[in-house]
Amino acid sequence: MDKILEAVVMSSYPNNVKQGLVRRVIEAAKQPMDSEQCWSMLELSTKLYLTGDTKYKREIGKEVLEVYGHYHPEEFEEFFNVRFLLSLLQEGYGPLGKRSHYVLDYIQLGLQFVLESPSANSIFSLLRIEVLRKVCERPSPKQCAKISKLLTQHPQCIPTGKHQVLFCQQLIRCIGQFQCISEGEEDIMEFLEQVNKVSGLLQRIWRTQTSAILPSLKELFTIISSTEEQEAPSNALASVVQFVPLELMDGVIRNLTNDDSITDVQMMTAISRMIDWVSWPLGKNIDKWIIALLKGLAAVKKFSILIEVTLSKIEKVFSKLLYPIVREGALSVLQYMLLSFQHSHEAFHLLLPHIPRLVASLKKEDSNSATSCLEQLAELIHCMFFRFSGFPDLYEPVLEAVKALPIPNEDRIKHLLGQNAWTSQKNELACFYPRLASKSETGKIGLINLGNTCYMNSIIQSLFMASDFRHSVLNLTEGNSQPLMTKLQWLFAFLEHSQRPAISPESFLSASWPPWFTPGAQQDCSEYLKYLLDRLHEEEKTGKRIYQKLKESSLMSQAVEHHYLNKTLIEKMFGGKMMTKIRCLKCLNVSSREEAFTDLSLAFPPPDRHARGSTSVLPVEEIGPQFIEPPENPSQLTGSPWIQRKAPMAGDPAAPLMPVETLGFQDPGEAANPLSGNAVGVDAAKDPVLAFGEQACAPKDSRSVPDLINYFLSPERLTAENKYHCEKCASLQDAEKVAELTEGPHYLILTLLRFSFDPRTMKRKKILDNVSIPVVLKLPILVTPEETEEVCRRGKDRAAPGSGFMSVVYDLCSVVVHSGISSESGHYYCYSRECTDTVPHGQPRDGVPKLASDKQLDFEIQWYLFNDTRVSFSSFESVSNVTSFFPKDTAYVLFYRQRPGRQSCLLHEALAEAGRLHGEPSLHKDLMEAISKDNILYLQEQEKEARNRAAYISALPKSPLWWRDFDRDKDDDSSSGGCSPAAGGGGSGSFHGLVF
Repeated sequence: MDKILEAVVMSSYPNNVKQGLVRRVIEAAKQPMDSEQCWSMLELSTKLYLTGDTKYKREIGKEVLEVYGHYHPEEFEEFFNVRFLLSLLQEGYGPLGKRSHYVLDYIQLGLQFVLESPSANSIFSLLRIEVLRKVCERPSPKQCAKISKLLTQHPQCIPTGKHQVLFCQQLIRCIGQFQCISEGEEDIMEFLEQVNKVSGLLQRIWRTQTSAILPSLKELFTIISSTEEQEAPSNALASVVQFVPLELMDGVIRNLTNDDSITDVQMMTAISRMIDWVSWPLGKNIDKWIIALLKGLAAVKKFSILIEVTLSKIEKVFSKLLYPIVREGALSVLQYMLLSFQHSHEAFHLLLPHIPRLVASLKKEDSNSATSCLEQLAELIHCMFFRFSGFPDLYEPVLEAVKALPIPNEDRIKHLLGQNAWTSQKNELACFYPRLASKSETGKIGLINLGNTCYMNSIIQSLFMASDFRHSVLNLTEGNSQPLMTKLQWLFAFLEHSQRPAISPESFLSASWPPWFTPGAQQDCSEYLKYLLDRLHEEEKTGKRIYQKLKESSLMSQAVEHHYLNKTLIEKMFGGKMMTKIRCLKCLNVSSREEAFTDLSLAFPPPDRHARGSTSVLPVEEIGPQFIEPPENPSQLTGSPWIQRKAPMAGDPAAPLMPVETLGFQDPGEAANPLSGNAVGVDAAKDPVLAFGEQACAPKDSRSVPDLINYFLSPERLTAENKYHCEKCASLQDAEKVAELTEGPHYLILTLLRFSFDPRTMKRKKILDNVSIPVVLKLPILVTPEETEEVCRRGKDRAAPGSGFMSVVYDLCSVVVHSGISSESGHYYCYSRECTDTVPHGQPRDGVPKLASDKQLDFEIQWYLFNDTRVSFSSFESVSNVTSFFPKDTAYVLFYRQRPGRQSCLLHEALAEAGRLHGEPSLHKDLMEAISKDNILYLQEQEKEARNRAAYISALPKSPLWWRDFDRDKDDDSSSGGCSPAAGGGGSGSFHGLVF
């Protein structure tokens, strides 16, 4: 019968004819027959099953085997013996070089017919040894899957005792070497199914033998932490972790992170490879294990590992949000990585270029998964905005991308940030910040945040960018007996000459610290600035000189010379004077008092005084860019504006209005006359000023700085409980109080009073109104008859007798921005530029600096953004628009520099003369040596860090080959850096075309 069957199978008959003949043979086999005939048929069916070159032949072999196993059990048991199976497993079947791949399938098929036979135990014992040997030989994923299928169906064949633990470990080793070279969808799906079968076997073993779990996990960690492997272990290992009971997680992680035998490099390699597992589409709970290990490392303060791993892997994790099948796990890992990385903005900023493209892709997908991901991503982004404010230029595209998505409230943000930080002790991370490889491309140097010290950093950078003040401080002589000013000189010198990207202001902070400030808490930068200037002023005022005397001008009168030489540096640079007058409305008697100031605190007018053009507020007059010239006739030195700021009274002389002005833009219809005080000196169409027209003047529905100054200078009516005690009337009377500026400071500091006490919440709340900031400001200064005469004598002007006002022009040079909604929290950063009297494009031929008063308004001076350690290029457009994009980021302290005019010419000339004599400030020997030594030390530190970092980076494993499609965005020039829809290769034969 075997000859007949073989002849039929090998014949050229059509399959339907063959099938009919085979069916007759199989039916005949169900009848009793002799042992020899049975053996012949079993040998033939074995040959067909194991070596058949077509599926049809193998199916016939299988069918015959099943018939003989069922109807001739004794003969089958005798044929299917231990010796035969051992030969099959060790030597294979078929000609040499063409061994059958179906041996395991054959054994699994035959086992079902010998389970009750006396030889069953012997077969099981044999298979328990042989499957262990097989996995030690590292079979292919397909063969491993067959072993798993065999053992899952016949668990009696699973190794026991110590061999069982060894079997699990070796099976994990096999999984670690699985690779799927093919990119065909069917092949990849088959590979995933094979991996699932193998890991499912481990799950079955662990369920019945929990003692095998920990040794298995130890082997898994050994594989993923190895730094000696030529090829990275397969991501298929992720399938192993999903079956580990979560109740074991805490103990496993605790043992790993506290194991002193595990080096940092091994740990970093392991966690890096685990993070790669977010790409694995079949894994469950993988994100929980990754996050648990990250938290475990934070608990033992392995911050260097966490930083390196986060920075190297966060972009890859972020890119997985594109793919729904791995999105949930990737988002969980991303959330923890970002929310825990709170000591630096580096990790978040790596994602900024990719966020808009990812958001657009998720919106296009329009699925429940994408919608949920978008909402959680938006929440995460706003947490990062809150934690790392002060980067408006970088954040604008991201804010635009997520503007339509929900915004979490501040309590929610604080909760998320509070529960995920690596440590509550910020000083533990001090040595890891900043991670700046080189100096900013701007050439400027940042300041390290020492724990909520951004308020000081912003003020220091603003003072440093006040070039006249900086030069004066740097020119101080050694041994000036001014300890605080000396520390400021050292800080300025390091900001000027250090090679570090950022320096620590710790020494200056301890010296300038207001005693009532709470260490580590956010403070008011305006309060700090006032305290600092007052301390510096008082030091010099006590007779401790801090700088070389400016060269005495031959044109100075004795009184003027005495006036300037007896001022402290703070008074010269920031000091102004203001006359406060109170007039009794009954007897019209006026009492006056002059006070010095270093800043003007500008309150916000009530809503009813908000509209421009109101009779109670001086209107802002917008005029074209112009040359600032001295008054040509007495009418330009106007009379007192008092009568213009209240209802007219009998006997008051009429006087023209002198408002605070911003330099806006001329009507295009006006003729441009270069000799006219209101004319544009160049072709307006070519003027870069015109590009900033919208920023220079306040929109009609917002406040402006001139609005606040006009409100500050407008009369205040003292009535009811605030009545004024008039000495002449000897009683309380209604009165009017007015402030007039009598001396404009060289640097005008304006503080916008944004914080007010709310009695309901017992906290200081913040006024978030947008305030338009003019780049140039005209300020009315009261001029006395003596000063009028001096002004006219020095110029060619004819002044009218009596006092009046003249306009003094100021250029904006710094804006300190507060980000947040409370004075007790938030963040400070500042925009700054250097305003000088010289034209930045070169000097005139005669070598005399050209004064700003002789040139048109310059909008080309470079703006910089100082945010603690980070310094970047910026623009006035960014300054003007910051609150529009980020409503919590509002201008708080403004620095303006006075243009040289007749009132300020003495100081400007002295500064210009000092600049010609000394050029760049020359530092004393000790200071120069300290800077040189620190620069050398920094280079040595950089070399050491580069070596250490190279060792860490070299340990970071590359992604496994089979999943390389997900990483093509890194290399594909046509993609968009990791977040384009084609980021995974995207071809019709790629994995993504099937799964996603």
